[in-house]
Amino acid sequence: MTKTFKTAIVAVLALTMGAFSLAAPAMANGQVSVSYTPTDPDEAQALGTGLQLFSIFNGMNAHGANVSQNGNGNSAGGQQNGSGNGGVIYQEGNGHTGTIHQNGNNNNCGLFQFGENTDAECVQNGDNGSSVTGVFGF
Repeated sequence: MTKTFKTAIVAVLALTMGAFSLAAPAMANGQVSVSYTPTDPDEAQALGTGLQLFSIFNGMNAHGANVSQNGNGNSAGGQQNGSGNGGVIYQEGNGHTGTIHQNGNNNNCGLFQFGENTDAECVQNGDNGSSVTGVFGF
């Protein structure tokens, strides 16, 4: 898969996430983050399916903790308690730290970090939740 296609997928996810998010982005320590967590079960399922497809298109598994990193000095980790959980950490750039913690069943989380020196985590407790976060470091 070409880098252009991967970038396009991430851009579509970011635009989708921005279209549904009404909250202002959080900004601290040289990074800006935007998160989207649907409250409607159908939207949560749609986002979860999108994150699973993103994982598959990038050569990862639809379920489990997945990490893709392009850069130096990046670290990532995940903790999953339950079944059917899917998590993806996608990092482009240097000095990123990302973690996913999922407690429950059938949760999906996407953590996308770009730029330099970002630090973010996704924490999900309960069942059938989905969320996506984009972090841009400068």
